[in-house]
Amino acid sequence: MVLSTALFGKPAFRNLICNGLVLAEDGKKMSKSEKNYPPPLEVIDEYGADAVRLYLINSPVVRAEPLRFRKEGVLGVVKNVFLPWYNAYRFLVQNAKRLEIEGSGPFVPTDLATLRSSNVLDQWIHSATQSLVCFVRQEMDAYRLYTVVPYLLKFLDNLTNIYVRFNRKRLKGRTGEDDCHIALSTLYNVLLTSCKVMTPFTPFFTETLYQNLRKACEGSEESIHYCSFPEADGTRVERRIEQSVTRMMTVIDLARNIRERHKLPLKSPLMEITVVHPDAEFLDDITGKLREYVLEELNVRSLVTCNDTLKYASLKAEPDFSVLGKRLGKSMRLVAKEVKEMSQQDILRFEEAGKVTLDGHTLELTDIKIVRVFKRPDGLKDTEIDANGDGDVLVLLDLRPDDSLYESGVAREIVNRVQKLRKKSGLEPTDVVEVYIESLDKDESALQQVLSSQEQYIKDTIGSSLLPSRLMPSHAVILSDDSFQNVSKLSFKISLARPALKFN
Repeated sequence: MVLSTALFGKPAFRNLICNGLVLAEDGKKMSKSEKNYPPPLEVIDEYGADAVRLYLINSPVVRAEPLRFRKEGVLGVVKNVFLPWYNAYRFLVQNAKRLEIEGSGPFVPTDLATLRSSNVLDQWIHSATQSLVCFVRQEMDAYRLYTVVPYLLKFLDNLTNIYVRFNRKRLKGRTGEDDCHIALSTLYNVLLTSCKVMTPFTPFFTETLYQNLRKACEGSEESIHYCSFPEADGTRVERRIEQSVTRMMTVIDLARNIRERHKLPLKSPLMEITVVHPDAEFLDDITGKLREYVLEELNVRSLVTCNDTLKYASLKAEPDFSVLGKRLGKSMRLVAKEVKEMSQQDILRFEEAGKVTLDGHTLELTDIKIVRVFKRPDGLKDTEIDANGDGDVLVLLDLRPDDSLYESGVAREIVNRVQKLRKKSGLEPTDVVEVYIESLDKDESALQQVLSSQEQYIKDTIGSSLLPSRLMPSHAVILSDDSFQNVSKLSFKISLARPALKFN
């Protein structure tokens, strides 16, 4: 650097990556004589070179800081990155095969340039993928390799736990062949783009996925390492949609926490959810195209919104001492007293304006914490309605039981047992079986009522009718069966059998 500056008047290089030391787990220098570290080849053989590579890239060592190498850290990369990524890919392959088996021919994805969808989650995941491309390009241009893995983790979590999870029916063809093809094409293009983006970081894993993905498209490069790095398409970045889905997940997470608090599993349906927020745009997001996803994911019958923040909660202002302490010094006590004495209307005006002046000091939204204390409606117990809040949004769940809700909950429990039995039997999603159910209770009427009222839901979910055991042919080949006791106060037996041969 000194010579270059003296001779040429410029630095010897534009960017410099200086790695830190990789230490043993106990913080000491790795030593062959002490054998205080796992053999590198053993770790690579067990978890793969890509997992080791991502573990190191996502560590302090690329910021010139020391790293205590832990084998468990490499395993965490496998669990948190590669398994979700591979599961999304496997789900695509399974349903593409299903389409082919059902007679639609080999799956040929619609090209990304011509793919158009009116589905909000298709638009959202396309936008999220383009945001991933933009982010990785930006960070690699700045040589900030350590920021890529956290962003990738968030993207994969969104892909598997939002897009794939919320779109199962579409991807499985339950909403029509055309809609299924659009959803599968969307998932295909997202996986292909994410593989190309991550190739510099995970060259072996992405090559493995690419070799199978390229079979669906003629004229593809022979290797992913021959492909150009994706260009960011700014026209496909929908910040508004990305924000809307983030808001949806905030509501869903708050409601899930209420369920967990009352030990109510998602299979137990509830009557109503109320979302309270002062911003009409926020409420429009929840009640618009995303409404069906909120209701289905939370297993709630209806969704109500409210923009009156004081109807279900009282507001309390608390100063953020960690932020204000150093800034205000001796004035902190007086300012804190005034913050705590702010009235409900003062707090509302502060939230709307974004700032307030107290004792000569201007405080902004980051300086004051607004706490929403739930006001339970008169006549309702804490076991009948509960709420959860985050910032300026409050979510209420009606927890009161109902006969129709009970039947819907039992149907979900039955479907859950069928799916687990299929998995236990080693069946693929494309394997066709006949499903039989037999009541083990003296009074069979309760189960019959559930099967009658929930017949369409059960058929749509498991992909076939749930048949009474008396209709099972004597020559039926049972693949698997199991008995279940006291499931929502009902006991029954489920049997999976090969489809019976039909003779004319």
